[in-house]
Amino acid sequence: MNANAQRWRAHAGPADPALADAGAASARQLFIDKEVTVTDTPSNALRISDVSKHFASEQAEGGVLQVLAGIDLDIPAGRFVSIVGASGCGKSTLLRLVLGLDDAYEGEIRLDGRRLHGTGPERGIVFQDHRLFPWLTVAQNVEVGLRNAPLTKAEKRELVAEHIALVGLQGFEASYPHQISGGMAQRVAIARGLVNRPRVLLLDEPFGALDALTRSRLQIELQRIWEREGITMLLVTHDVEEAVFLGDEVVVMQPHPGRIRRIVDVDLPHPRNRSDPRFIALRDDVMSDFLDPAVAGSDTARAPVHARIPLGLADVRMAW
Repeated sequence: MNANAQRWRAHAGPADPALADAGAASARQLFIDKEVTVTDTPSNALRISDVSKHFASEQAEGGVLQVLAGIDLDIPAGRFVSIVGASGCGKSTLLRLVLGLDDAYEGEIRLDGRRLHGTGPERGIVFQDHRLFPWLTVAQNVEVGLRNAPLTKAEKRELVAEHIALVGLQGFEASYPHQISGGMAQRVAIARGLVNRPRVLLLDEPFGALDALTRSRLQIELQRIWEREGITMLLVTHDVEEAVFLGDEVVVMQPHPGRIRRIVDVDLPHPRNRSDPRFIALRDDVMSDFLDPAVAGSDTARAPVHARIPLGLADVRMAW
């Protein structure tokens, strides 16, 4: 990998506001002149402070549906945090706020001490459905994540090849989404989410639509990728075993309104072993929370699914 691409990889996204405002050529020159090194990379601490969120709802008492209440989370750099909870507890709403798709909330969300407003390239996301462009090849879909990067075509190709290899899809670069399996498509989505070197990768039930065997394999792959890349990951899932298998800690949420019930530290070595008695004990401990009706919740009072509002690429500026 050449020097400029290495700097891009170490930089973990264009944090310098000057890069966002400059034209493509000047932005690239600013980036090259910056001489970014690994030691320049910020701490990447994500802090969620007293975050609450409500929606207008004719069905709710007083016309207001409280979805989140007083969410506090401090996530150090490189930490893998799993958020688990029943439907309607606000997990995906919280992820939406961190991503920056909705700024209408109370409290603060900060990255490296800077309050987040709107979307940005320092945050990437992988959805439950892969959302690949069907008219683009695997390599072209991954390269979408570099559309705003101040790099040459050759440098982009190099980074795309590296991340396709990272997710184990060498040989499928020229394939189209309809020619690969669902699990392979999710690997492409993960590569696209990582190629721009976001500081935080958000995962919104990325394996929820896959069969059990594929899901298990991709959990192992994601664990390997996280260990290699060392970036902060925030996973939302309904699957307690998945939450414990991947997370350094598991945030258990309860609904109506969505709030944190407790945070469970997962003090187990990597790679994780599902048959380890300590793993089983932790999984069962977290699962026991969902025997409580207050945590299990119901689907009768759920927030509007605003995340389904169609958005074009031009409307959202983030890590892909």
